[in-house]
Amino acid sequence: MDFDNTKPIYLQIADNMCERILSGDLHAGERIPSVREWGTTIGVNPNTVARSYEVLTDRGVIYNQRGIGFFAADDAKARILEMERKRFLEEEAPLFIARAKLLGVELKDLL
Repeated sequence: MDFDNTKPIYLQIADNMCERILSGDLHAGERIPSVREWGTTIGVNPNTVARSYEVLTDRGVIYNQRGIGFFAADDAKARILEMERKRFLEEEAPLFIARAKLLGVELKDLL
């Protein structure tokens, strides 16, 4: 996994896990790699992965079955889509619209 210096690594790992769920690489109810396993695979400290898993657990995307491991939530895909749509509408769309207006790009040009 290649990391970007503009965003904390644990958030990039969480985003990558969400992308894997959205793309169908991970399915609802499927076990995800352990903290140590995933840390070794992507070359980061297990504590960083643990922090990512904590974020994903707080968002309801994954859950922990004590003694067994972490699993993708049954509604993980729907939760991720809802979060990403909200983020897009609140953060990305306004910047895109402002830039389009500045450049004189009309809606018909975009469609």
